[in-house]
Amino acid sequence: MILDLRRWRWLRRPLALLATALALYGAGWLAAVRLFPLHYDDLIAAEARRNGLDPLLLAAVIRVESGFRPDALSSVGARGLMQVVPETGAWAARQMGWPDFHPERLFDPAVNIPIGAWYLASLRREFGGRLPAALAAYNGGRQNVRLWLDSGRWDGGAASVDAIPFPETRHFVRRVLLNYRVYRWLYGWRGLFPVRM
Repeated sequence: MILDLRRWRWLRRPLALLATALALYGAGWLAAVRLFPLHYDDLIAAEARRNGLDPLLLAAVIRVESGFRPDALSSVGARGLMQVVPETGAWAARQMGWPDFHPERLFDPAVNIPIGAWYLASLRREFGGRLPAALAAYNGGRQNVRLWLDSGRWDGGAASVDAIPFPETRHFVRRVLLNYRVYRWLYGWRGLFPVRM
């Protein structure tokens, strides 16, 4: 049987549109992956698993904090990928049983990510699993968040992030939650990481 292609001419335009749409979607996805990279994925996955966190959440925190630059240094002295302040790093290292901590080691991803992941997990436990409250404490300090919650200024939820009194912390929480959603959309379907809330 010979296929008469003239009878299928009407499919040319829809197929061309479909091919164009798929190419644009693919290009858009590739552009998004470039904007939302996933570097240090083995280390992130290991530390997330060790601390009961979603690795895509850690990736979101790292992207917001340092843009995946291990040499990042803030104006207040926070260092490395997860922007850990030396005092917090020293405290966390003691809690983790790391006797040889030195602040300069916070520029090493193999030190920074475990300390940052452990600290974020401890904050999440402290605030009853409420991710927005843990993120606010990670950025603005646990004492401040405890004060906001105890005084009723903020309920610790994502729907009321606008009530966070510190603009920088409010902005940080919003950005991490948004980045987390994007990371879950980009990478969660791949099955590389378990997506948990």
